[in-house]
Amino acid sequence: MPHPEPDFPLTKRQKLDAAPKASSSKRKKPGSAIFAPYRTIGLISPTGVPFTSIPLGKTTFQITTSVGRALQTYDLKRGLNLVFVTRPQTPSDITATHAWKERVYAAFGDPRNGEPQGLWVFQRGKKVAELPLPSDLDQPIKQILIFGGWIVACALTRIEVWKAATLEHYTTIFPAASKKGDNELTGGAINMPTFLNKIFVGRKDGWVEIWNVSTGKLIYTLLPPSPDCGAVTCLQPTPALSLLAIAYSGGPLVIQNVLTDKTVLLLEAGTDDAPVTSISFRTDGLGAGQDGRKDGVMATATSVSGDVTFWDLNKGGRIMGVLRSAHNPPSRHNIVRGGISKIEFLAGQPVIVTSGLDNSLKTWIFDESPFSPVPRILHQRSGHAAPVRCLHFLPSDFDGAEGGNKWLLSGGKDRSLWGWSLRRDGQSAELSQGAIRKKARKMGLLAGGSHGPTTTLEDLKAPEITCIASSLNRDGGMGAIPGKQMIWDKGDDKNRISNAELSGNTGWESVVTAHKDDPYARTWFWGRRRAGRWAFKTGDGEPVSTVAISSCGTFALVGSTGGSIDMFNLQSGRHRQRFPSRLTPAQLRQLKLQQLRRLDEANKLAHRSQQKTFAPGTGRHTNAVTGIVVDPLNRHVVSCSLDGKVKFWDFITGNLVDEIDWAPMTKIIGCRYHPGNDLIAFACDDRSIRVVDIETKNTIREFWGCRGDINDFCFSPDGRWIVAASQDSIIRVWDLPTAHLIDAFRLEQPCTALAFSHTGEYLAGAMEGSLGVQIWTNRTLFRHVPTRQISESEIADVAAPTTSGEGGQGLIEAALEAEEEQAEDDGVMAPIIDQLSADMMTLSLVPRSRWQTLLHIDIIKARNKPKEPPKAPEKAPFFLPPVGQNGISSLIPQEDAKAKKEKAAANGASRITKLDLTRQEQTFTSKLLVGGAKGDYTDFIEHLKALPPAAADLELRSLSIGNGDEATNELLHFIRALTSRLVARRDYELTQAWMTVFLRLHFDLIMENEELLQALGEWREHQARERDRLSELVGYCGGVVSFLRSPRT
Repeated sequence: MPHPEPDFPLTKRQKLDAAPKASSSKRKKPGSAIFAPYRTIGLISPTGVPFTSIPLGKTTFQITTSVGRALQTYDLKRGLNLVFVTRPQTPSDITATHAWKERVYAAFGDPRNGEPQGLWVFQRGKKVAELPLPSDLDQPIKQILIFGGWIVACALTRIEVWKAATLEHYTTIFPAASKKGDNELTGGAINMPTFLNKIFVGRKDGWVEIWNVSTGKLIYTLLPPSPDCGAVTCLQPTPALSLLAIAYSGGPLVIQNVLTDKTVLLLEAGTDDAPVTSISFRTDGLGAGQDGRKDGVMATATSVSGDVTFWDLNKGGRIMGVLRSAHNPPSRHNIVRGGISKIEFLAGQPVIVTSGLDNSLKTWIFDESPFSPVPRILHQRSGHAAPVRCLHFLPSDFDGAEGGNKWLLSGGKDRSLWGWSLRRDGQSAELSQGAIRKKARKMGLLAGGSHGPTTTLEDLKAPEITCIASSLNRDGGMGAIPGKQMIWDKGDDKNRISNAELSGNTGWESVVTAHKDDPYARTWFWGRRRAGRWAFKTGDGEPVSTVAISSCGTFALVGSTGGSIDMFNLQSGRHRQRFPSRLTPAQLRQLKLQQLRRLDEANKLAHRSQQKTFAPGTGRHTNAVTGIVVDPLNRHVVSCSLDGKVKFWDFITGNLVDEIDWAPMTKIIGCRYHPGNDLIAFACDDRSIRVVDIETKNTIREFWGCRGDINDFCFSPDGRWIVAASQDSIIRVWDLPTAHLIDAFRLEQPCTALAFSHTGEYLAGAMEGSLGVQIWTNRTLFRHVPTRQISESEIADVAAPTTSGEGGQGLIEAALEAEEEQAEDDGVMAPIIDQLSADMMTLSLVPRSRWQTLLHIDIIKARNKPKEPPKAPEKAPFFLPPVGQNGISSLIPQEDAKAKKEKAAANGASRITKLDLTRQEQTFTSKLLVGGAKGDYTDFIEHLKALPPAAADLELRSLSIGNGDEATNELLHFIRALTSRLVARRDYELTQAWMTVFLRLHFDLIMENEELLQALGEWREHQARERDRLSELVGYCGGVVSFLRSPRT
């Protein structure tokens, strides 16, 4: 029997678990309670694994690179836009990749190091299959090759073969060796067109073997042209059939006819120090000859340098051109990665793709007119080529255009400054340092010999960045100082030319950086993503140690390793002040006379008052300045140094005002300032963090516990936490109000830099030796985090955020994660106290937005009221049935709808009438009347607190006088209920809000009823008494606080 349809809305069912959760004695989850791993940014091609490409139809190509344990796929048509990141990430680092049709194959792991090994298949970023590996495979797979119905994996000394259709392991091929090591497959394996089931394998002894993978037999061996050619480094089939290009470690490159085993062409394409490691042939039929209209172009590259050489193979072969520094060459000390891992001409296109060990992927195109044998850059994606040194989140500008957490600045050991977008990866870019390549070409650096010049392209960049400061209040965006401007002018103040009117209208530089072992601090235009006009030199000529920018964005302060502090104007580039200020000779003589005359009196007064006095021009730091802070109002400058002193300077005069001396107890290695609470934190070499109140100059907190040197630390945006990263690989979080260590987690590598976004959403960190930047999300934006003290035993080992974001959580996911009940959340449970004292007026726990919305509910309803009735769509989708004017589908017979209406009329009541009848005895009214009978309105007030603004407004509107007697007069009972809360001195702000709405709705009825007027007068009397009492108490407390904070008292 079918169930009748209910006339009222059904109550939403609650979701019940099938089985109750088992309680665990260990309730704390491993990992961080505050921060959830999100993702890693800045990695493009950081490993030596060559990229792999595949055409996507006839319109574009997809290029896949390895970033460690994940693959990233870029679409060439979209400008190398990132389209896929593979998940899950592999258990160990990827060693080889290959794209075939719509799938990407990835081999990972090195059994020699105890790493798990495997061969996975991905499709559109997701794992779809896994190939079985032989149980005796104890070598990493270095290359993957797919042709016909075979999948071939080349290891160090063996070749594994699978069937492509079933992914079943077929056979293993073991090349023989005359002596140990000769059978190492240094040149990999390739397949040539028209050679069915055949692979060509390059060996360490210079042989190229031809194997039949179907039978597993050796067919033929190609010998090197001479015994001293060395090992095979690269194999590549040419567009001409039966011709194979073979590169040797000794330098020669041979194009061999494999059918006749004869050398067609012999070129000296490399050297012993720089052998050719990658070869590619252009297949669009152009590029060779004087006008570029002939076929026969070959490109070669080596992993030792960043150059790409283009060859014209016609008439014996010649070098057409060299693309110098297509990628960064390796640095002298191997700090900056460099060299080319692979080059490849796209099939049928005048485009060549290159990837380098400098963490970059680039495409080049031959389209210049007149013809040029060297291509121009088409697209590029890159990141830091060396580990990241420092991080800095850009603040919001004066109108909040940057959002506060969108852009992250990072400086690396590769001498570059990058701006990373956390919203759209394609907007990330490196800030330009000028025409470096053009300058290098003029100096002849791009036309060096085989061993290269003594000055490299890297030396033309600014030194390694060690500190970043920024303020966007004066940043002019893309229009800041238009036109061609000088870059990093190092001249004197008198020789600097600046247009103050132009810069005042358009803005000026907004970023200042300090550089390693360099006496100049450099400015940058953030809006224009380029280097600025000025290079500020330290006053004593020593290297810059730290920099700072005033909140207004007008002044830059530079500290040196010698102890000097100088202030410059960013608009004009002029020097404005020294700390301490420099005295003229006359002022210096006058100062000495005054000191001699009043020496005795000054000593007596200083002894009596116990206050330090500092003469103008004195107080300079005696060691390197490690931190500079300017207060938001440009009144004081705070500096710290390795001499163990914290000095407070007057911003205008440059005179020393006060100092804190912690020497020789400790040295100060850094400081961080939070303007909201006017606190400044200092990191010391005794592995402690001391927090000082700038107003009182007193140390209010000391945090200990780091087992290694403190690498970096920062305040949370709300000023409640201090987050510190130390050399023991642990990131710790201290709570300032309670002085508790509330969170800590241990990473695989030490974190060398930290930065907290200004909105509190993200924490950025740089791991030691990592080219990327790790991002964590802040769970506490939507979840409660206990502030109980944790012990060292509760610190868990966690993995850093991954590039693919696997195991990571976005801001919303981390917030909505199911929380485990913790009985010991806050350690000691606070006692539940109804009211601390009868003399205290308490506020409610109702959110402020709820009762404020109730006050303005009429305005909100008027604003949200639709301006016009909804219109029916002109043309509905084909899969939706037509709808009539009465809202009934045409597929439903009209008789059913008519019969339903007749049935409702026969029952004699509509749905609205039924609902109206049920409102005779509501919870709101019943609780109000019951409270009036008992004389206790507590249940009624609690019920009214729980109502949303719209429901509370509706209930207040429904109040009535009733029958006129006292028992049924709802208006009278409501006034008495609010009066009782005033007498009890509770819910003060709610009482005011409710009475305001009540009077607005029922003012006319109250004025006509004497009983209501009398009750309202009683409420007014209590309200005036409490208002006067609170006003007196607040005024008294404010006066006491002002007296205590005043420096004169």
